[in-house]
Amino acid sequence: MRRKGRATRHPCVVGTDEGTHRELAADLRSAVAGDVDFGASARALATMDASNYRRVPAGTVAPRDADDVAAALEVCRAHGVPVVPRGAGTSIGGQATGTGVVLDLTRHMAGIVSLDPRERTAVVRPGLVLGRLRDAARPHGLTFGPDPSTHSRCTLGGMIGNNACGAHSVAWGTTADNVRSLEVMTHGGRRLTLGRGGRGAPPGLLDLVDRNLALLRTGYPPGLPRRISGYALDALLPENGRDVVRSFVGSEGTLGVVTEATVRLVPLPADPVLVVLGHPDETAAADAAAGLLPYGPLTVEGMAADLVGPAAKDLPRGGAWLFCEVDGEDAARDLVRAADALGTAVVRDPAGQRALWRLREDAAGTATRVPGGGEAWPGWEDCAVPPARLGAYLRDFRALLADHGLRGTPYGHFGDGCVHVRVDFDLWTPAGVRDFRRFSEAVAALVVAHGGSLSGEHGDGKARAELLPKMYGDELVALFGEVKDLWDPDGGLNPGMLVRPEPLDSGLRFEGLDIGGTGAGGPGSVKPGAGGPGSAGTGAEGPGSVKPGAGGRHSRDLPLIGLGREAARCVGVAKCRVEGPSTGDAVMCPSFRATGEEKHSTRGRARLLHEMALGEVITGGWRSEEVREALDLCLSCKGCRSDCPVGVDMAAYKAEFLDRHYAGIGGLLRRPRSHWTTGRLPHWLDLFGRGLNAALRLPFAARLAGLTPERTLPRVADRTFTSWFADRASARTPDLTLWPDTFTDHLSPRTGRAAVRVLEDAGLGVRLPEGRVCCGLTYVSTGQLGAARRVMRRTLDVMEGAEPDVREGADLDVMEGAEGAEGVRADTGLPVVVLEPSCAATLRTDLPELLPDDPRAARLAASVLTFAEALETLAPDWTPPLLDRPATGQTHCHQHAVLGDAPDRRLRRAAGLTGPLAGGCCGLAGNFGFEPGHHEVSLACAEDQLLPALRTAPATAEVLADGFSCRTQIEELTGRRARHLAETLAEALEEGLDRRETP
Repeated sequence: MRRKGRATRHPCVVGTDEGTHRELAADLRSAVAGDVDFGASARALATMDASNYRRVPAGTVAPRDADDVAAALEVCRAHGVPVVPRGAGTSIGGQATGTGVVLDLTRHMAGIVSLDPRERTAVVRPGLVLGRLRDAARPHGLTFGPDPSTHSRCTLGGMIGNNACGAHSVAWGTTADNVRSLEVMTHGGRRLTLGRGGRGAPPGLLDLVDRNLALLRTGYPPGLPRRISGYALDALLPENGRDVVRSFVGSEGTLGVVTEATVRLVPLPADPVLVVLGHPDETAAADAAAGLLPYGPLTVEGMAADLVGPAAKDLPRGGAWLFCEVDGEDAARDLVRAADALGTAVVRDPAGQRALWRLREDAAGTATRVPGGGEAWPGWEDCAVPPARLGAYLRDFRALLADHGLRGTPYGHFGDGCVHVRVDFDLWTPAGVRDFRRFSEAVAALVVAHGGSLSGEHGDGKARAELLPKMYGDELVALFGEVKDLWDPDGGLNPGMLVRPEPLDSGLRFEGLDIGGTGAGGPGSVKPGAGGPGSAGTGAEGPGSVKPGAGGRHSRDLPLIGLGREAARCVGVAKCRVEGPSTGDAVMCPSFRATGEEKHSTRGRARLLHEMALGEVITGGWRSEEVREALDLCLSCKGCRSDCPVGVDMAAYKAEFLDRHYAGIGGLLRRPRSHWTTGRLPHWLDLFGRGLNAALRLPFAARLAGLTPERTLPRVADRTFTSWFADRASARTPDLTLWPDTFTDHLSPRTGRAAVRVLEDAGLGVRLPEGRVCCGLTYVSTGQLGAARRVMRRTLDVMEGAEPDVREGADLDVMEGAEGAEGVRADTGLPVVVLEPSCAATLRTDLPELLPDDPRAARLAASVLTFAEALETLAPDWTPPLLDRPATGQTHCHQHAVLGDAPDRRLRRAAGLTGPLAGGCCGLAGNFGFEPGHHEVSLACAEDQLLPALRTAPATAEVLADGFSCRTQIEELTGRRARHLAETLAEALEEGLDRRETP
């Protein structure tokens, strides 16, 4: 039986005393069956949502059911501690942050209770991700109408809290239009079922409404389909059916905690067609949007060229576009006929529609980068005006931006008059924050002048609640306070939101990260230009502080605050938190999908790095064990580099952190043994070669090497690729340099031999570098950046024909030349063909980022080609042998994130290898899968896409994987041998297979 919390009552003001927190945590653990976590990591992960704000909670509770919610509320009420319900944490107004106890409703209260296709309803828990509900309803031809761009991770509870809308609101309305009833727990412990006819109203609420009928009938602006701001008290009017559930939706967790919801479902369109209409600019598109509504579109979304970017080349003529979904070709024709557009595209192909909609769904992230550089922030995110006034409002809004010297990129739900925009506020400095407040006050007045709502989708939160008197007047806002007090007399639910709000310019998450300002950075912090603890041992040279908004990635001597500012790029839209198997066009974030834990998502790790820089919650600086633990399961897949809408690069941050974490003599002694073994694999292979085979098969060899005994270690080849190449004669004039990476040279020389066979068949002369080269990948991935830079410099010496400096770090790495290998200098202009995708990605990205002042690094990076790119660009007339068989296997995650695989797909198609390869990450990820404690996650990552693809592939399918790790993982887990595409083509050439006739 759960123990009852103590009955003592206090005002809800959270204390900061650690003893008080310990007592609160102990009482919560006794009272609830769910998870109670008051540790530094849990608190740090809940300090922010997707807004500009930050509040530090006392701890988190993940309740298992409604009884747990009641028990947690009772304990918190007894301790006088406020409570904030939280879903996916994607709120943009700051309402998903709090100073007391955060209720994480996603961990255990995330199920579908029932789904009734006949009644078109579903009963759901508040932590259910919208995408899961849509997936469950789709087989019945149904869906949940509101569909925010975050549908793959936002929760139904969060949507109810904010009255979320989405692209289809012109057809299906807001969340409030689609909720039938709610089960709600008040802060005082009452369980209410909310519905129409006054059902579930707390005592006194309907009487309060009846005393204020005139105010409620006249105080709300008319003609606004997206009026989200404030409490919807007009829903309680007699003529509106005294709809308590509708008045509760959008209350942002300030009135009660939703424990269950009955929602309505709507029929899916039978034949969805996407019509894209081009207009001269965004105001012209906005002027046209309202005129399309009589034709019954399901969506009328607007975007301009400054948001779309290079993708505009695939859109109809124009500088802005309306994305209009309709049901059926006849409706599409009618819409096109009615539209006065510069250009038109009608897209029926589902894949084509998904690609276009992805532009819109990623806008919340991509809008944070303004044209020409710099960062933009939510601040004024989602106002709405009557649709007929949208064009006029946008013209005035653009003028207001210019008056304040600001830039932003409006986009959004033009059919509903709702505009999203991220603005390049300077939120790092006091002067910039003052400008932020002045602009917010001015634009609020502008919205009201156009008859609009300060929020048209995401709620008010801290960002807009202070400005509500401009929209509603003091009398109606005072009534909001009376309603709050009836529901929550103790003020214990999400205080400071909506009612009696905190100032909009207080509690900004950027405070303390102003480089050169007052940010202390906490214990272990580093001032700009200074090295970290023991930095002399890291190989970082010279000052390299990060400028505001700069993408530092592997910046040399990156200060702690600088890394915090890099992590602050994460705006919290949580695309990395997608549940279930990833799609073929996404990799991020494999460790989150494997564990389901926020700290193992890209956002979670960014939040911990942010807090590490501030030093308030995460107090260890570079020595933080909380950050090290979260980064431990990062596979360095680089998926976030391409999949994250704002380009967070966690692989680079991890390398930087590990470099500093293990700096100095103490750090060197604490480094995992795997960093000395697999992290310096090129050195050991060059030194001992196949002699390692015997050593690695000794008893306890894996444990001695710091590796997991659950893995079979790869066997070193009897003869290296470079040795084989040196013994062959070729009179061809070289057209390219083939890069003998460590994996190809020592572990898979057959791949190198096959590549030479194919490249020469294509008429290309091949040569190798004149000395031993290494991209430095294994050093980078284990955070040994000083050693990585030394390896890279000596590689550049070899490639440019200079004499390597064998004195620097000679005890760490042997860079002896391969016997008899042909040589080439990068300055000869020959392209460098790299067979291993991870090495190619390292050369293209990490090399110039780690050596930004060495022009040789940029030259080498620019010369890198993948195997397929080389054949396509250097031998465009070559025709591969025709295999005519299905293919399966793995597209390397670094290929997805950095290199691109379009040439590979074209080469496979030309060779008659049909079918897509699996995306995602194989889960071995170089050293990751060999390290202790990673085996289960490694297997779970393989189960995301790779293993299911292999199981369902025909027995005749060619198993392809260009990455050595991917091939190793496939063979270990399935017993099937995967091959590099070069091996498959070389075998076909040896067999004399026919070639496709060139038309």
